[in-house]
Amino acid sequence: MPAQPPLRPANLARAGLGPSQSQLAGVVLAFVALTVVMTFPLAFRLETLGRVDNGDGQFSIWNVAWVARTLVVDPRHVFDANIFYPRRWTLVYSESNLGAGILAIPVYWATRNPYAAHNFVLLLSFVLSATGAFALIRYLTADWRAAFIAAIPFAYCPYVFAHTPHIQLLMTAGLPFGLLACHRLVDHPDTRRGVILGITMVLQTLCCGYYAVFLMLMAGYTLLVLMAIRRLWFNGPFWRAILVAAVTAGAGAFPLMLPYLNLQSATGFRRSLADSRRYSADWRAYLASSAYAHAWLLGLIGHWQEVLFPGVSATVLGAAGTVIGFARGGRARELSLVYGGLAALSCWASFGPAGRLYSLLYALAPGFSLLRAPSRFGIVVVLALSVLMGLAISVLLARLTRPRLVAFLLGLVAAVELLAPSRFVPVQPPSPAYRVLSALPYGAVLELPVYSDAFRFVRTRYMLDSTAHWMPLVDAYSDYVPPDSISDSEALGEFPTEESFQILKRDHVRYAVFHLDRYGAAIRPPLLERLEAFHAYLRLRYADAHVLLYEITGFPP
Repeated sequence: MPAQPPLRPANLARAGLGPSQSQLAGVVLAFVALTVVMTFPLAFRLETLGRVDNGDGQFSIWNVAWVARTLVVDPRHVFDANIFYPRRWTLVYSESNLGAGILAIPVYWATRNPYAAHNFVLLLSFVLSATGAFALIRYLTADWRAAFIAAIPFAYCPYVFAHTPHIQLLMTAGLPFGLLACHRLVDHPDTRRGVILGITMVLQTLCCGYYAVFLMLMAGYTLLVLMAIRRLWFNGPFWRAILVAAVTAGAGAFPLMLPYLNLQSATGFRRSLADSRRYSADWRAYLASSAYAHAWLLGLIGHWQEVLFPGVSATVLGAAGTVIGFARGGRARELSLVYGGLAALSCWASFGPAGRLYSLLYALAPGFSLLRAPSRFGIVVVLALSVLMGLAISVLLARLTRPRLVAFLLGLVAAVELLAPSRFVPVQPPSPAYRVLSALPYGAVLELPVYSDAFRFVRTRYMLDSTAHWMPLVDAYSDYVPPDSISDSEALGEFPTEESFQILKRDHVRYAVFHLDRYGAAIRPPLLERLEAFHAYLRLRYADAHVLLYEITGFPP
């Protein structure tokens, strides 16, 4: 079957189905306005709100601020994050979030506020995701109205609102842009489109490792299905474009993946299939939602581990699009097969080892040894349903006498259905002790109390507070925690003692911050006695009812 390219964008406006340049600008502005509404009041309080109510949110804010700051002042050491001192390459102990940090640079340096920088990227991620889905669906359906409506369930789905503490999981824009590059390559295979596809894969790797793996699989499946349908087995330009895309993606992504490969080689760190069972989806996940309109579902399912409900609009119209597309034949049938298959396979993979497909991917596909949450395949299900939803709406609008009114009502229903409660809470200003610390000579900091692994997320508060001074921290949290850091934590938790002093002397640690209000009433008096006993080696730099800041001026023999 010969290639069936869609109408070109330049012709869509003349046909009344595509937007002009001013309409395109209006679409993006509409997504900006919708983002402001859906996340209200975040856009009006960028510097004073954040997902600081949990450890993941605190970690993300610290991470984005670290990258935005360090890429400007010391880009060579961006991977040497200020955690787990004196170890190096500590940023790769978890998702590096280089993409989010790059996007945050202008706001961070304009405000020096980590919350504003993070929140700006968070809001931007919604706009980019909606724009990417719009561009993909418009290209496939040749109807900008259907594309706008169908982009809403993808960009503002319950899954992303449930993951606002995880900035990398909001960076979904690369998925639709990557698939758009796939379709353009198949329709008109040449070197330039191969390069574009490769670059989209690199950019997605820069923003989220999970989605980079997903995009690799999605692109492979899409290209394979379209190649089979259009009988491109021996099409030279097609294969050359694929080769260029693979080389471009490999050359660009390898430097980004190298630090993680080095971590695996040096430490043996990897995710086992057993790890992924805990983070796998089940049928309840596909009925769980954070939206007001879906709250009644939560009472029916009882408990859930992930939020994957695509929404009623996407589910019903996506299913309709699958049937309509297959019945219409031609390019519509292609979309039905590609995106119906992507939805089914991604849903299957999201069930993890219990579904067997994930186990097969773990054994065969690169990158899975660093993943542990199969349930995140659910975002691919939402994207596939959104494309099929766009197909169904485009067919519907073409048959109506008042398509604008119906399009407006469908868009309104799609948006209102996904409204969710705001989970952004007011942030607390850092202790004045950190302002004092930021003016002192550079040196590593031990924050106390030291929390056990069972309370590891409490350490992220120390990491977030470090954005006020950027001194290196001895104790911290990440996906990977060095074994010697764990073994030292018990002794360091008793500081000051002779044993803990020797560890700090070995690592050249200069400061200790005691959060007295976080010590139990029974522990505080012995602590104050030890501080008095070792006062000859400690210089008090700041003190109030809650915090004591000491500089370590010597070490007991």
